[in-house]
Amino acid sequence: MKKQDQRTYADLLLGIGAVSLKMLPDYYTWASGWRSPIYCDNRKTLSHVEIREFVLQCAVEFIEKEYPHIDVIAGIANGGIAMGALIAGKLRKPFVYVRESQKTHGLENVIEGVLTPDQNVGIFEDLLSTGGSTLKAVTTLKNAGTNVLFTMANFSYQFASMEERFAAENIQLHPISNYETLIAVAVEKGYIKEDDLPILTEWRKTPETWGL
Repeated sequence: MKKQDQRTYADLLLGIGAVSLKMLPDYYTWASGWRSPIYCDNRKTLSHVEIREFVLQCAVEFIEKEYPHIDVIAGIANGGIAMGALIAGKLRKPFVYVRESQKTHGLENVIEGVLTPDQNVGIFEDLLSTGGSTLKAVTTLKNAGTNVLFTMANFSYQFASMEERFAAENIQLHPISNYETLIAVAVEKGYIKEDDLPILTEWRKTPETWGL
C-alpha cells in the first residue's frame, strides 16, 4: 500500500475518534484476552461515506494491479463482510464470507456463498491483531480446495508473531494502514503525547504479557 494512503487512512481514523487510549492501571481487553493501552475501532468507518470510498478505492486499485487473476473475494465474519462485499462488487467478482464456526442448523455452512476448487481467493478483514480468526478462515478456505493469495485489512497492529504466522502459510498481508503509521501521525497531530510513546512501543513488543 502507498505510504501516503497509509497516512491518509490513519488521519481519517483519528479524525472520527476511532482510536482511543487507556494507560495502566486501565486497559482494553481483547477477545484474545490480551490487554492493550490502545484500541482501533475500524468498524466506525462504515458510517462515514468518504472513508468507505477511500478504502474501496485503495483496495480495488491495489488488487487490480497486484492480483489481476483473483477469482473471489472472501470476507471474514463479521468485520470483513461489508467492506469485502463492496470491494467484490467494484471488481465485479463473486463474494463469499467465512463464519467463525459452522452453523448448527440449516445447511450447517461455514462458508457462505459459492466456491469451486482451485479458485484464487483474496481475503478482506477489518483488523489484523493476533491473526487467529483470519488464519482459521485461511485454513477453512484452503480445505475447500481454493488458493488463498492474500489478506487485505483496514488496519494491522504489525505484531511480529502474527506476521510470522502468515508468512509460514505463504499469505501476503496488505493492510490499508498500520500501527507504526498511526502512531507517527497521531503524535504529529497531537492526538497522542510523546510521553505515551514508551508504553505504546513496549506494549507492541510483548502484547501477550503486557499489564500482567
